[in-house]
Amino acid sequence: QVQLVESGGGLVQPGGSLRLSCAASGGIFSNYLMGWYRQAPGKERELVALISSGGTTNYADSVKGRFTISRDNAENTVYLQMNSLKPEDTAVYYCNFRLVLIYWGQGTQVTVSS
Repeated sequence: QVQLVESGGGLVQPGGSLRLSCAASGGIFSNYLMGWYRQAPGKERELVALISSGGTTNYADSVKGRFTISRDNAENTVYLQMNSLKPEDTAVYYCNFRLVLIYWGQGTQVTVSS
């Protein structure tokens, strides 16, 4: 059974940093597209960043230059380094692995507030 477990969320002041991790178990994911999405209260879930099996990355315009996605295929883990955080980054962040099937993590809360 495939399971994705996120960690690293929390409360941070504006301008601060957080690093999210998402570790997968129950399969081999080196060929999967991995990504991070977020959902703020009252809003739809939106794409934050993607990373292909070859390491090509893609970012939402709102996070370009501030967030960095990376992956460790040996550990079946995807990361999201978030710097210069803003209050509008407050959301539940979800990791996503997809190839033929799509898998989601349970979500981790990120709150940016002074």
